[in-house]
Amino acid sequence: MSSPIPKENTPSLLRRLMAILYDGMLLIALWMAASALWLALTGGQAAAAGDALYRLYLFAVAYAFFVGFWCFAGRTLGMQAWRLQVVDANGKRIGFMAATNRFMTAILSWLPLGGGFLWAMLDKHDLTWHDRLSKTYLYLEEKRR
Repeated sequence: MSSPIPKENTPSLLRRLMAILYDGMLLIALWMAASALWLALTGGQAAAAGDALYRLYLFAVAYAFFVGFWCFAGRTLGMQAWRLQVVDANGKRIGFMAATNRFMTAILSWLPLGGGFLWAMLDKHDLTWHDRLSKTYLYLEEKRR
């Protein structure tokens, strides 16, 4: 499968990782706020180590963050800072199902210690596992003057 993104608009792995770093910091802040809400809802009782419901709650926060931004803005805040946009094979903004698919397959890319991301260094079209599996792509926008 070839990439529908022209080579000059395909982001480097470093650019992808920098956007992930930005979004990771934002997600940690969101998780802290969500944890404060959790404490308020549980009467100040901290979640026990390994609490499945709390973990599911944090997963849902991450899901809402990424899928929400991808569907409504075509990018997260970290992606915006690095001029990246997530698109489908036709170069259009992705919908809810495609965003959900990308989110879930990105988890697969993280599982082998980020190997699905590092795959972009070997891929002739610089695609990650989740680019290929979800058939969604990152598009590098041109610099504004």
